[in-house]
Amino acid sequence: MSIVYLATVLLSSLSSASILLIATIGLAVVFGLMGVINLAHGEFLMIGAYSALTATQMGVPFILSIPIAVAVTMAIGAVVEILIINRLYGRIFDTMLATWGISIVFYQLAVLIFGTVTPGIGMPQYSIRIGDYSLAGYPLLMIGVAALMGLFVYVLMTQTVYGMKARASIQQPEMARAIGIEAARVNTLTFSIGCGLAGFAGAVLLPIVPATPSMGFAFVIKAFLTVVVAGPVTLTGSVLTAIGLGGGASITASFLTSVAGDIFFFLITAALLWLFPLGISATWRRKL
Repeated sequence: MSIVYLATVLLSSLSSASILLIATIGLAVVFGLMGVINLAHGEFLMIGAYSALTATQMGVPFILSIPIAVAVTMAIGAVVEILIINRLYGRIFDTMLATWGISIVFYQLAVLIFGTVTPGIGMPQYSIRIGDYSLAGYPLLMIGVAALMGLFVYVLMTQTVYGMKARASIQQPEMARAIGIEAARVNTLTFSIGCGLAGFAGAVLLPIVPATPSMGFAFVIKAFLTVVVAGPVTLTGSVLTAIGLGGGASITASFLTSVAGDIFFFLITAALLWLFPLGISATWRRKL
């Protein structure tokens, strides 16, 4: 087995891990900051994909359709938070049930509006050659996209006044209101940002995963498990977990089969949750 082939497999696995991370970050923000398990995360990802697809079909360049998708999903997320989620904070099972119901509603609406099969926009036709092997360029571009998303969320949540207010509004809402923070508005913005990140994922992954009503199902289970395994330090933990689980599953699939890759993902997830019931970051001294 040549070194070039191994390098190709590793690069491909890093691309797969990056795609998983892109699909996960929005869920990590909502769960990590708000304690809300958004089971409609996959449907927000689907809404972002359909928003980008509709925009491109109307003649908008694909690159410009991505911010449109983010705006649409943020707006819908804000409405959902105001009407439903803000009544359920601190009631984790109720929020799971509510967001599960929302996911069913969004799925059925997508079926009614777009049907069960939707044409994609096609993947940009460029590739990168490594020796005798060739890799599609667009999936490799997702490595950089995932890095930028992670950096954006880190800076937003740890280096800005908004990030401080967002953490305070959830952790100490009464104290936050006492010092003049409008906790309700901050919570709405935080939830809508999480939904916007899901919409961004759906849009940017559209050339790889065509828009269908069920496209979110392909991501939401693994994204949810990634966040759970990550633990309380959701951003850093999710990055490490996505690289470990997503990359490991991709490498396994490269040498064996895609089914073996999925088995690897779920077996390692079960093992990590057995070893670290509160997540791999539960014992970290400092939240990153």
